[in-house]
Amino acid sequence: MSVLRTRPVRHRRTTAVAALAVVALAVPLAAGCGAAEKAVDCARLVVDVGKDVDDLQRAVGSAADDPGKADEALDTLDADVKKLKDKTDNPDLDKVVDHFQSAVANARKAVERNERPDLGPVKDAAGELTKVCTSK
Repeated sequence: MSVLRTRPVRHRRTTAVAALAVVALAVPLAAGCGAAEKAVDCARLVVDVGKDVDDLQRAVGSAADDPGKADEALDTLDADVKKLKDKTDNPDLDKVVDHFQSAVANARKAVERNERPDLGPVKDAAGELTKVCTSK
């Protein structure tokens, strides 16, 4: 009868040790997944913003044909940059987003005055965004 008792106790210990090992391994992985998830979100938004900048560039180039396209492209770009700001707690990324929003606001003012906007600051901000999102 004592042989039957020792087996279940050993089995319970082994199970408990295995469970603790799984938990010990899972906690760092879960923390890593959060960081990885943020990095993936950042990368996705960088791609979206890059497409938006390309759309803006095309819209500005064809502003004589359809002046409303530049406004639409700026709206989309602004919305994607705001999404990025909402998803971040990274001070470096916050600075880049602020720079981006300022560049978009300046481009919007130029479009409202029927002038060709300087897209250099918008492109620079997109480059900074890519650097920040890929460096972490």
